[in-house]
Amino acid sequence: MNISQLTLATMVAATLSLSACNTVEGAGQDIQAGGRSIEKAADTHK
Repeated sequence: MNISQLTLATMVAATLSLSACNTVEGAGQDIQAGGRSIEKAADTHK
């Protein structure tokens, strides 16, 4: 997976997760989960 595919996948995941949250706390949790996913992807593609 190249960087543009990773970026697109991240943006899609963020859009879906943010649209699913109902509260500010939920949004924070979704953003944290997205950040963890990005870190994991970055670590595996070093």
